[in-house]
This record gives sequence, C-alpha cells and structure tokens, in this order.
Amino acid sequence: MTLSHYLALSGLLFAVGIFGVLTRRNIIGILMSIELMLNAANINFVAFNRFLYPGQYLGQLSVIFIITLAAAEVVVGLALVMAIYKNLKSVYVEDYNILKG
Repeated sequence: MTLSHYLALSGLLFAVGIFGVLTRRNIIGILMSIELMLNAANINFVAFNRFLYPGQYLGQLSVIFIITLAAAEVVVGLALVMAIYKNLKSVYVEDYNILKG
C-alpha cells in the first residue's frame, strides 16, 4: 500500500465526518462525527510518519495525544449534553438555545 491509499482513506473518513457534522440534528451524532474527523487526522499522522520517518515514533506519539484529547472532549461534551438534557428533555441541536443572551 502506498501513501496515496492512506490519504484516500483519510479523506473519505474526513468527508463522512464533515457530512455528519453538517447534517445531524442529534448532538450525540455530531460528537461521533467529530471523532471520525479526528481519526482521519490520526491516519494521516501515522501514514506520513511511516513513509517519511520510518524509524521514528513522532507520528504515533501525536496520535496518542490526539486520542487523549478526543477522550477528554467526549467526556466534557457528554457531561454537558446530560446536564442540558435534564432541563430540556431533548438531545437535538436546535433546542439548545440556552446560551442566547
């Protein structure tokens, strides 16, 4: 497999993630789409590391850092969704207008 195969897979995953973010009404689906986009970036990091610097592990370390940040993002995002769901009884984005002044 060449670098272009990895980049094509990553581009496809990123496109699916963008499509999910733009078309989903459910906040859980939007969070899952953001995770897809982060995983597409992870594939890029590992693929470029493999083909440009095969003996080093900088790409894998970056991926571990991004996975850690993604886990923290999901925890905070789901905590906010749960807190808002207690009040509004909805997980749809258009119902979340509580930040308007």
